[in-house]
Amino acid sequence: MSLALATSPLPPDPAALIEELAGRAAAYDREASFPHENIAALHRAGLLGLTVPRAYGGAGAGLAEAAEAIGLVAQGCASTGLIFAMQLTQQAALARNERVSPALRARVGMDAVRQGALMNALRVEPELGSPSRGGLPRTLVRRQADGSLRLSGRKIYSTGAPGLSWMLVWARDDAEAPNIGLVLVPAGAPGLRIEESWDHLGMRATGSHDVVFEDVPLPGDHALDLRPPAAWGAPDPAFGNWNAATLGALYTGIARAARDWTVTFLRHRVPTGLGAPLATLPRMQEKMGEIEALLAANKRLIASLARDFDAGRAAPMAEAHALKSLLVENAVRAVETAAGLAGNHAHSRRNPLERHLRDVLCGRVHVPTAEAAHVAAGRAALLP
Repeated sequence: MSLALATSPLPPDPAALIEELAGRAAAYDREASFPHENIAALHRAGLLGLTVPRAYGGAGAGLAEAAEAIGLVAQGCASTGLIFAMQLTQQAALARNERVSPALRARVGMDAVRQGALMNALRVEPELGSPSRGGLPRTLVRRQADGSLRLSGRKIYSTGAPGLSWMLVWARDDAEAPNIGLVLVPAGAPGLRIEESWDHLGMRATGSHDVVFEDVPLPGDHALDLRPPAAWGAPDPAFGNWNAATLGALYTGIARAARDWTVTFLRHRVPTGLGAPLATLPRMQEKMGEIEALLAANKRLIASLARDFDAGRAAPMAEAHALKSLLVENAVRAVETAAGLAGNHAHSRRNPLERHLRDVLCGRVHVPTAEAAHVAAGRAALLP
């Protein structure tokens, strides 16, 4: 393979990239339109192949570098950051999955490097909800007499749907004792359509629409990893650590953007009754100090978790899930505190803080929810 190897896993001028992404974020949010230009900017920066193995032309980055990059992108545009986080997470997972043929891993990885092709896993269904709660998917893959596949079903909350080149679809087969797992589907396959259903409070530009599969034909080797349901019950520390660090970085990036806007606001807001910037008030300084403490704690936690994972010291699942919940709650608290300092200005759509507040609240719905994470951590402590 004669692919150009990325010389540096991170952009040489992160501030310029953040500014470019931020310049389009408000319009994408207002229109709930997919951030195609921002994704193109990430491709030009060489970031969409960040976790693709070096053998396929990617940077071969680990979790620490991936989390850092996700935080930077989210600071510019939260929706772009979430799509980017899914890209890096799924590319890294594909690279680890030895059940997938080397040819398919190479094809998908090189697509990301050469063309900026996006990939994400599509798991959630209307009846099933999140697969993390158990249950069999209704999405069905049937093997034909010639060895090919046919896929039918519906997925909801499919982040990045309008821009995806590859979809990893959670499905079951039609055996009497069904296996479940991942089926690789190329965008544009016959019988695949996107229903534009996404109209949420936050992360409005992620294009997390419904994706419908109606007897979609696929090659036989695109059934990547089908196993008995019980085989999926074992803890997966890699998933837990990547989920915690990348989502933690994503929502901390949003909180950093909120902090930066609020600092500028407090420095320049001079009420006539005060005759000095709000930043001179001890109360404002105290609350900004709380925000600084939350962001510093998140930065240290993410860096430690990611470095340990890259060094082969993965946090146990219960710990990783608890950290995901803590990181998200710290980010939410930081943005809520910033909004309290800005008052009515935080609720005006003229100001980005209103968007940051809506976006950061979405962190609570990513699996595991705080309730599930705390139950698992408590069970591990009480019932060893």
